[in-house]
Amino acid sequence: MFMLKERYAFEDLLEIMRLLRSENGCPWDIEQTHESIEQNLLEETYEVIEAIRLNEPALLREELGDLLLQVVFHSQIEDEIGNFCFSDVADEIVKKLIYRHPHVFGKCAGARDNPPTSSEVLKNWERLKAESKGEKNTAHALRRIPKILPALMRGQKIIKKAGVDESEQQTLETLKAKLKALEKATTDKNSDKTEKALGEFLLSCCSLATQSKIDSEKALTKAIEKFIADRE
Repeated sequence: MFMLKERYAFEDLLEIMRLLRSENGCPWDIEQTHESIEQNLLEETYEVIEAIRLNEPALLREELGDLLLQVVFHSQIEDEIGNFCFSDVADEIVKKLIYRHPHVFGKCAGARDNPPTSSEVLKNWERLKAESKGEKNTAHALRRIPKILPALMRGQKIIKKAGVDESEQQTLETLKAKLKALEKATTDKNSDKTEKALGEFLLSCCSLATQSKIDSEKALTKAIEKFIADRE
């Protein structure tokens, strides 16, 4: 019997999820699978990001709760199968954080006179990540970037992971060349070549965004919002 309280803790969330999925729980919750609720996980993630951008703490608190529910839901499904439980999820991420922060948790971490900079920490994080995942080369690392990511986001992650070493000016020159190819394909009314040229142009835009330290997804979102506002 679940006890009603004035304030609940994380353990209560785990318990109520188990109850909802139990024989005497909720018919809808019982029927769900990873596949049936995967879209919910994606939508809740975007709603968290929206709350962050709106700078509304109360909304962010609510949306983080909804996102956490998805993590607990998927963990409960796996627990019932016997693969792992939420405690295993927590254990793995804690171990990963310790492993990838040797400057904090290492034997000599507390005695360092020259702590690493943020850029050094990120570089070491990527090195340790590659080692733990057995990434033998750049191509292997690039294939591990999820295809389900929004294309602009994925493009930037791939450009960054590939270590493309161009200046902003060099990337702009590449963009001009790609634009000319796009113009020609469009003029020739060749849809296949136009699609290919457009894709290469957009990927070069991702490269420029990376060089300029700009989030291409955010930049496009702002442009879309301006497009809408200009028509109000």
